Amino acid sequence: QVQLQESGPGLVKPSQTLSLTCTVSGGSITTNYYYWSWIRQPPGKGLEWIGYIAYSGSTYYSPSLKSRTSISRDTSKNQFTLQLSSVTPEDTAVYYCARADENRLAMGEYDYWGQGTQVTVSS
Repeated sequence: QVQLQESGPGLVKPSQTLSLTCTVSGGSITTNYYYWSWIRQPPGKGLEWIGYIAYSGSTYYSPSLKSRTSISRDTSKNQFTLQLSSVTPEDTAVYYCARADENRLAMGEYDYWGQGTQVTVSS
């Protein structure tokens, strides 16, 4: 059973960088052919995909967030990390990490999710 757990600060000041880590257990983040995504849900809105890091280490970001987003990984810890720079209150959301295989990624179908973590951007 694969488990994902998000961690990081719940409060970030405007203009700072939001940094969250997803720790994966029960499966390796380097296993072919899985993609590890970050997804968020602002209050009262739908899910928004942020980006992914693939089993190979390659990354791909949402065009609307690409200029502010970086996803990296630490294979020794089986973790991947989201960094979102220059945050504003509009980045306030519940942030999730999730896994999809290559057949379901394009359809936005994820087989495992973290529980989500609330991040509030406020001074």
